[in-house]
Amino acid sequence: MKKLAVAVVAGLLVAGCSGDVDLGQPDPVDPTAEPTPTTADLGGDPGDCVVVDVAVSSEKIALITELARVYNEADNQVGGRCVFVRPRSKASGAAATLLTQGWPEPEANGEPPVIWSPAASGWGAIVNQRLDDQGQPPVATESRPFMLTPLVIAMPEPMADALGYPETPIGFADIVALAEDPEGWAKFGHPEWGPFRLGKTNPNFSTSGLNFTVAQYYAATGKTSDLTVEDLERPEVEAFAEGVESSVVHYGDITMTFLNNWFRADARGTALTYVSAVAVEEKSIIDYNAGNPDGVLAPGEEPRPPKVPLVAVYPREGTLYSDNPLIVLDAPWVDEAETEAARSFTDFVLRPENQAKVLEFGFRPGNPSVPVAAPIVAANGVDPDQPQAVLDVPEPDVLVRVLDKWAEQRKTARVMLVIDVSGSMAEEAAAGSSDTKLDLAKRAAIASLDEFKDDDEVGLRIFSTDLPDGAFYLDLLAVAPIGPQRQALADRIDGLVPVQGTPLYDVTAASYTAMVDTFDPALINAIVLLTDGRNDDGIPEDDQEQLDGLLDGLRVGSEGVNTTPVRIFPIAYGADADLATLRRIAEATNAAAYDASNPDTIEQVFTAVVSNF
Repeated sequence: MKKLAVAVVAGLLVAGCSGDVDLGQPDPVDPTAEPTPTTADLGGDPGDCVVVDVAVSSEKIALITELARVYNEADNQVGGRCVFVRPRSKASGAAATLLTQGWPEPEANGEPPVIWSPAASGWGAIVNQRLDDQGQPPVATESRPFMLTPLVIAMPEPMADALGYPETPIGFADIVALAEDPEGWAKFGHPEWGPFRLGKTNPNFSTSGLNFTVAQYYAATGKTSDLTVEDLERPEVEAFAEGVESSVVHYGDITMTFLNNWFRADARGTALTYVSAVAVEEKSIIDYNAGNPDGVLAPGEEPRPPKVPLVAVYPREGTLYSDNPLIVLDAPWVDEAETEAARSFTDFVLRPENQAKVLEFGFRPGNPSVPVAAPIVAANGVDPDQPQAVLDVPEPDVLVRVLDKWAEQRKTARVMLVIDVSGSMAEEAAAGSSDTKLDLAKRAAIASLDEFKDDDEVGLRIFSTDLPDGAFYLDLLAVAPIGPQRQALADRIDGLVPVQGTPLYDVTAASYTAMVDTFDPALINAIVLLTDGRNDDGIPEDDQEQLDGLLDGLRVGSEGVNTTPVRIFPIAYGADADLATLRRIAEATNAAAYDASNPDTIEQVFTAVVSNF
């Protein structure tokens, strides 16, 4: 996954602040992302006002929306004109890429922002560097911290207690020792918890994943500042990093995948056998323990506190922070009135009374005059007096090398690509388009092959009715190291043609069984299931019974200690895909479903799915 490195070194954080991590990906990708706020959410229609479009990383879209509504309803003005602030959720990495491209295709990506609020200030530095490399002027030149939160290690309270935390400090070295110890939790009197399992987000997509990776390198060197490229190459440092990666259950593009799965496992009484620890932002611990694991409550949804709460472990070696800045962009599409209006809104949200709302959402205020207070209290699993040690941000060349090293050292994956070739895939991708849905899916799948490293094992299965010999699936290439067969995979995908129906349940069960039968405990074992329809193979009145049987079979392998965890990551492709059912399939295997109901987003979605491996 080296090609992503330059695009994502945006995990640079601001040391000395208490900043946060990025939780998302492009809007269609994030399975937990809130919908774009409506004009009603924002206090009415903008009319002839100066409109300030704001691109906001997903973890704070609800808060920014609330503040924008209050600001808009107050009829603020600049130069005699009213101002209307219009936020939209956009992941930090996605926005950074769009900004270096001049923010193309606003119909798909949203209007170009006047204010950009990524998870951390470093994203702005990287955008400026990338623009400079293109001979273009910087755009992220005016930045003020909005809210802060440190990176922590989330751990179920009984596990933290077993390790003696907080009386006994816990750090990355302890995690490595646990991961490499064949006794696992038995060493601490709990064999029923099985081995130590780590959940980690992909550092190419998630600031939390990048921060975690940087912090583990600091832990390996014993440093808290001045990390160098030479440090990363030391054999003992490489061994330390490989030890951390070996304990990973799977990678994810967002921390919400882990938190939502943890919460569902908690409801089943299996929270202690899903994962042992996940690197998240402090704010997520507060949300989780309040019964809101993804930080998003649907209308009418009542939070349900978990049976087993999480504890925020502040690594003894130190941690990184992010500051969720408000960056007023100096871009070609931003005029003088919009700049003035953006500064007015920034001043507004940094007022003490509005910074108090930051606390309500579980963040620490960006305005230093506002003290840290509830809900950042011990009763919620966090510690307002932590962290005690702060890690400095490495230089950009070191961060690039961190990502390169991660691409080499990350846990190897074993993945079956299962692609729907039913007749509906022959439909045009959009009205008047010359591309079919299958055309776009093939291009996305082929592009995603570049994200695998050579020793990842990848195979290709297609499914439909009316395949040769009455089969409902065909294995075009067996699961095997992708290095020697990368081009063959691309060629076979490129040659796919639509056939007939959609035997969704049958192919899911068969693929799962095949991967369980060949399970490799040293690898990440997973299935990527792309479909554009609903199950239409079988008797309609028996559909629910068939689905229930499928889900029961999937759960057998996803619970308990001595299991073979194969995770299914479905992609709901096109408007007719059964997203609700695909989510249930994903949840049954402690994975996540992805929404590509807009076929134009399929390449982004495919890339995000592959980031789990």
